[in-house]
Amino acid sequence: MELRRILERFKSGEISLDDAIELIDDGGYEELGFAKIDHSREKRRGFPEVLFCQGKTVDQIVEIMRSLVQKHDNVLATRASQEIFEKVKEFVPDVKYNPVAKTMVVEKNPLPKVGKIIVVSAGTSDLPVVEEVRESAAVMGNNVDVLIDVGVAGIHRLLRNIGKLKKARVIVVVAGMDGALPSVVAGLVDKPVVAVPTSIGYGANFGGIAALLTMLNNCSGGIGVVNIDNGFGAAQLASLINKVKG
Repeated sequence: MELRRILERFKSGEISLDDAIELIDDGGYEELGFAKIDHSREKRRGFPEVLFCQGKTVDQIVEIMRSLVQKHDNVLATRASQEIFEKVKEFVPDVKYNPVAKTMVVEKNPLPKVGKIIVVSAGTSDLPVVEEVRESAAVMGNNVDVLIDVGVAGIHRLLRNIGKLKKARVIVVVAGMDGALPSVVAGLVDKPVVAVPTSIGYGANFGGIAALLTMLNNCSGGIGVVNIDNGFGAAQLASLINKVKG
């Protein structure tokens, strides 16, 4: 909370001196011992801190989720297993789970949906990342559409959907194997493209590194590349672009 607002509340008698001192000393985060929850991130970035479940214990995830839902209307968690979801649901009954995306979402006051983000996938095997993009972008307040299985091996599938792509403000392209699809898409439309390399592919794909390098070396321009399998990161970048006023 801003210092000026705290002082105004104290002068008006809304809060005591002790309360004012506690708010000033808050630092904008909540100390849980094993984590520091950044409750001021929503003000800085437009959406609360997102919980990355991988590597955390079930008990830690439950406590973090409980903290987030107490302070924020809309909450997102990624890389959550079915087991984690079942445990969280005991304490957060209105949480929703997408088993393909492995996301947990709480929407007590859904953000108004604006603009248009289209998520394009090279193949059906990329669906887990596509779904993480879709779920993340939707809870952040974006209209989201999906175009599945239009990879470069059958380019006519993409070409028949150019009209759909042109309606988007931002296009997120998810691809494994050779990772060539983002360059093709960016060369066909005048939209910013966010490229997501996936770990899908045979041995020389090197767990997504081949696709990542292809996307970084694109020649179409206007492409931003996120990390391998990072659907959430792509959604956040696309959301920020989609909401730029202009």
